[in-house]
Amino acid sequence: MTSLSATLAEPQHFSLPEKLLFLLLVIVSVALFWRRFGPILHKILQSRKDPGFHLAPIGRRVWNFFTEVICQVKVIQQRPLPGLAHAFVFWGFCAFALVTLNHAAVGFGIGFLDPAAWYGRIYFYLAAAFAIACAIGIAGLFIRRFFVRPRWLGQKVSSESGIIAGLIFLLMVTYLAAFFTTDAAPAARVLWWIHTLTLLLFLPLIPHTKHLHLVLSPATIFLSRDGFSQIPPLVGDEDFGLVTGKDITQLVSLQAYSCVECGRCTEHCPATNTGKELNPKEVILGMRAYLNGPGPASELPILTGEGGAYVSQKAVFQCTTCGSCEFQCPVGIQHLPIIVGLRRGAVNTGTWEDDYGSKLFNQLERGSNALGISALERDKFIQKQELPIFDGTQEYCLWLGCMGGYDPKGREIVSAFARVMNFLGSSYGVLKKEKCTGDPVRRLGNDLLFQQLAEENLKNLAQNKVKKIVSICPHCVRTIQEDWKAYGTPPEIEHHTEFMARFADRLPKLGEEASGHDLTHAQGSKIPEREQEASGHDFSRAESAKKKDGASAPAKSETIVFHDPCYLGRYRNVYDQPRELVQIAGTLVEAPRHRERSFCCGAGGGLAFLGEETGERVSHARAQELVATGATTIGTACPFCNTMFRDALGEMNGTAPQLLDVAQLIARNLDS
Repeated sequence: MTSLSATLAEPQHFSLPEKLLFLLLVIVSVALFWRRFGPILHKILQSRKDPGFHLAPIGRRVWNFFTEVICQVKVIQQRPLPGLAHAFVFWGFCAFALVTLNHAAVGFGIGFLDPAAWYGRIYFYLAAAFAIACAIGIAGLFIRRFFVRPRWLGQKVSSESGIIAGLIFLLMVTYLAAFFTTDAAPAARVLWWIHTLTLLLFLPLIPHTKHLHLVLSPATIFLSRDGFSQIPPLVGDEDFGLVTGKDITQLVSLQAYSCVECGRCTEHCPATNTGKELNPKEVILGMRAYLNGPGPASELPILTGEGGAYVSQKAVFQCTTCGSCEFQCPVGIQHLPIIVGLRRGAVNTGTWEDDYGSKLFNQLERGSNALGISALERDKFIQKQELPIFDGTQEYCLWLGCMGGYDPKGREIVSAFARVMNFLGSSYGVLKKEKCTGDPVRRLGNDLLFQQLAEENLKNLAQNKVKKIVSICPHCVRTIQEDWKAYGTPPEIEHHTEFMARFADRLPKLGEEASGHDLTHAQGSKIPEREQEASGHDFSRAESAKKKDGASAPAKSETIVFHDPCYLGRYRNVYDQPRELVQIAGTLVEAPRHRERSFCCGAGGGLAFLGEETGERVSHARAQELVATGATTIGTACPFCNTMFRDALGEMNGTAPQLLDVAQLIARNLDS
């Protein structure tokens, strides 16, 4: 029986013919690699530069590179078992970088890591540990891809993946086997040549397969746009979005070629999971196919329905912009700017024809809100609820938004939140006139209309001297905070759950008397009379108003399942604050998909205004999941989520759970 050698066995001498053959094979392998990779790199560099791109802040990019590339945090966190297997393969490659260089140097008689020296022995044993982990990891991934075959990997699994997996496994095995022989044994030379030929065969295969991400994904992650789902600006009158190859930018090209086809985006996409045509992975692969075909200098359309045959126009307009795909992607692909860019191209060139979309655009061009309701109805609501008008003296401007100002249930949320603000003694007011933030048209790609709405709103806020805004709508918060920056400096804004969470210690808990908290500041002092006058509210009347916000009296045994809105969670990383508030009102229950993995309600990306869906409705799928938790109440923090679930619950058989916004959950405790 052969025992483990003290050191890695390496041939001590190679003949001149062997060295020449090795040199020739290296040249051929590198040439074949560059023959394919060179044109890909040229296409990326040939693409137009990204407008508004800048490297700063470098610190953030370095940190993202360290966590996502070196530590493989996202890969492991989102898919623990296969993620860990992939991480071991990656770490094995990192450990083998020095081993491979030394292996090649040995072939020319200039090896720099002596297996007999203490440092060489330590490193080779360390690499052996990674080789074992890598071999186990790649074997696991091979079994998963070719035998388990999760459906989001696609119906067809490329044979190249199996070949690559086999080569990686062979590299690890031949390295480990070298510890079981000696330098002088013929087996050492055989193992060296098998390992060498495997390496030289592996290299030119990389750019021909999805394993190109080994080369490109580190750069993709480091160079990704700053912030989540940042939509790049249009530059000049001739920039309409992603229409043809000439509009494809360097980042889009880099990301298209980096796709590893793992299907994580497919697995979590609400459209894909409810039978729609959209598959985020296919959008990215369609962009790659376009680059490989017509190329970045082409004037052929990208979208189908416009003479193109690479990405489906119907599919890109089924996107809810929930951000699951972008959040899950382990190689830094930012799907949403690409999808919105394709929508821009279709809308701004007039090739997208949709009756509901046209109606939405017309309503916002002529009116003030996406629902197409007269602004007089908003005025009546303000008067009925006796909401104070913002006059510049109050601390907060309460932004109603389209849903809060015109939708009946949205109004109940606003009413409940106003009661909470009154209870906390916060001075606030609403604007006399307010227009839609432009969120739906921004995501649908109508930049001209969005600019008009943003500029008018910014002007109105400046004239009213608004410094702080609070809103019940995460879509409004995101749009004002981020998207309006292209046209001015928006005031500071926060979501109503963030606002209430800051005063959580002063909010009455279930079964607790509220009177002891009445009319106090955060510091515990009484509200000055001038602030009561400025608010325009009779606080005693407001506190005695029972059940005007649609919330029934809380039960002590109540369980509440909280639905994370996409634009509050993934877009703004707000998860803990609403949960803190829910636990004041009852017992928190988590849905199977929650926090970062929350499933969309189906309203985002302008889809709330585009009519009926094909396949299963996204809102129904999510509502069924929430109901299945057995919770007595569904808690929301977005008026769009609220209205989508309201319709879904209404069509269910049996008794549906109560549906309340977090503000309503808190407000009803004031009546306890």
